[in-house]
Amino acid sequence: MLRKLLLSSAIALALTACGERPATDTAMPDSTAADTQGQNPLLSASPLPFQAPPFDRIRDTDYQPAIEEGMRQHLGEIRAIADNPEPPTFANTIEAMERAGATLSRAMLVFDAMTSAHTNPTLQAAEEALAPKLAEHMDAIYLDPKLFERVRAVYEQRDSLGLTEEQRTLVEHRYNQFVRAGALLSEADKAELRKLNAEESSLTTAFGAKLLAATNAGAVLVTDKARLEGLDEGTLAAAAEAAKAAGKEGWLLELQNTTQQPVLGKLKDRALREEILAASMNRAARGDDNDTRATILRLAKLRARKAQLLGFDNYAAYAIADQMAGTPGTALKLLTDTVPAATARARAELARIQAVVDAQGGGFTAGAADWDFYAEQVRQAEYDLDEAQVRPYFELDRVLKDGVFYAAQELYGITLKERTDLPVYHPDVRVFDVFDADGTQLAVFYLDPFKRPSKRGGAWMGNFVEQDGLAGTIPVIYNVENFTKPAPGQPALLSFDEVTTLFHEFGHALHGMFSKTTYPSISGTNVPRDFVEFPSQFNEHWALHPQVFANYARHYRTGEPMPQELVDRIVRARTFNQGYATTEYLSAALLDLAWHLLPADAKVDDVDAFEKQALAKYKVDLPAVPPRYRTNYFAHVWGGGYAAGYYAYFGAEVLDHDAYRWFEENGGLTRENGRIFREKILSIGHSRDLAQAYREFRGKDPSVEPLLEFRGLK
Repeated sequence: MLRKLLLSSAIALALTACGERPATDTAMPDSTAADTQGQNPLLSASPLPFQAPPFDRIRDTDYQPAIEEGMRQHLGEIRAIADNPEPPTFANTIEAMERAGATLSRAMLVFDAMTSAHTNPTLQAAEEALAPKLAEHMDAIYLDPKLFERVRAVYEQRDSLGLTEEQRTLVEHRYNQFVRAGALLSEADKAELRKLNAEESSLTTAFGAKLLAATNAGAVLVTDKARLEGLDEGTLAAAAEAAKAAGKEGWLLELQNTTQQPVLGKLKDRALREEILAASMNRAARGDDNDTRATILRLAKLRARKAQLLGFDNYAAYAIADQMAGTPGTALKLLTDTVPAATARARAELARIQAVVDAQGGGFTAGAADWDFYAEQVRQAEYDLDEAQVRPYFELDRVLKDGVFYAAQELYGITLKERTDLPVYHPDVRVFDVFDADGTQLAVFYLDPFKRPSKRGGAWMGNFVEQDGLAGTIPVIYNVENFTKPAPGQPALLSFDEVTTLFHEFGHALHGMFSKTTYPSISGTNVPRDFVEFPSQFNEHWALHPQVFANYARHYRTGEPMPQELVDRIVRARTFNQGYATTEYLSAALLDLAWHLLPADAKVDDVDAFEKQALAKYKVDLPAVPPRYRTNYFAHVWGGGYAAGYYAYFGAEVLDHDAYRWFEENGGLTRENGRIFREKILSIGHSRDLAQAYREFRGKDPSVEPLLEFRGLK
């Protein structure tokens, strides 16, 4: 994901100079806070190349004072804009706001990275303390009547100011931000909105902390190795290392962020499978200090009230109004129109699974904990494809360099060269210079591939430094994944799903790297949620492109290419299990909308009961196919900026498959096609109307047909 839209809305809006980015990396060892500006490295521009963060100098206790000082400076700059005696112009109001907040942006981008990828109690305490202050900071800007009047004056004169298309788009974007933040409200309503914003910010922070703790606590410890029959040696070694790191004896099976867990496709012990799935589905819902349900109920209620204050029927209407979908009805229709085909296929898949169980004399009805284990057997039977056969051909470093980077070079002419002189926040992190086709430096790229207890689940992209045409900075970008770290001396072998994740996140990175805008708040991936996943999902297609695949799918020991017969089986199996995959996604996306379609006066006091009713209402209540995320651990929507926006993955998928169809129709993997896609889609940020930009690229509006065909639902 953008997996980069993980900033809370309060933080995102507060950082007017850096745009709506997510946080993502990690922190250095704790130490005594720097007391003066000269000692705190976050209070001045980094001396490193391209302003890369000086992680060797930053201490955990530097962040909070730097952010508080950044807010103070930012408000001073904003106050000067609001009090300017000169008539408002684009330059002295809109552009001046773009230039403001450099210190706050610098500190927040790194802090958000740390709290996502490598947090600790010091950082969590700072995050909790800062959340309401950042919300208050946002309100001080967007609810300032003098500042809003200047913005409105420029907005109302925009047709007569001789603005470029990018400048006009920025004016409209900025004006709409103020209106959506409550600038038109009465003073009494503004006061209530301030309280709601502060509470929401605190609650989203609390949700994230609770979920991380619950996920770590939910790891399943196994002390009898016989129960782990079916796991390969690499997985066993990693589980032993995890137990050792936790100070325990045995094998620790850690939870990933989704409902289903990778080991469920391998473990022969049915009771253990059920134990692991229960640990996954019930995390953060055990009635202990890490239970998120009370937090969720309050978040849903205050969001509904916030939407009501701003003139919307519900939070979904508010959240989607500035997205490409425009209305919750459009998003709902996209999802519910697909439900019948997806669930019908899922039921057919379950019937095949049950047939295998019965043929083996299982004597039980297959359930959610059995799905992956028996689906893998169905896949082996129908496609003669065993994951254990393919993993040796997907060694991480080769996939990265000969697959992900190679495809980008073929399409866009860029090259990446690893460097080891820049400090990193964790030993697993790698750094690469990114060069354009003409040899100029385009970006700096950090990769953090392996899971650890200090990192939240999932995979995402973010910026340490934004592309900023005003300041002249190039993007410093990072990707974070949660692949299993191999035991010492063992190779990091990926599943094909993990290969796809690597391509996906680098698609986000390319979107940020190729940004070529003047104004930072509309650069790179600062685009609507239902567009931001388009470039990343589009980039996944190259993982199976014959030329790219042949270049990276080689045995880690011998270097031999994957046999064509095995390649063909992977391609044929592409639509395998798509009923399940589509239904689990639709369930989560519809749950998200159900929560955020609630009106302000709704009486909901039981999270589990509401979830059950919502799944039944939308006809996705298949016991064997639980939602990809249940409400209690749905980090995207309760702590990650995707509230009423999880549908965006499906909306963006329509775009990505339609765009790939254009590539197929025009010669495929060519530099010219890459140039067109880069210039018309990847480089423009939100500097113009994106629906029109897509039409100009494609020659027509997107069609859903390529997506349905790809998923085998048509």
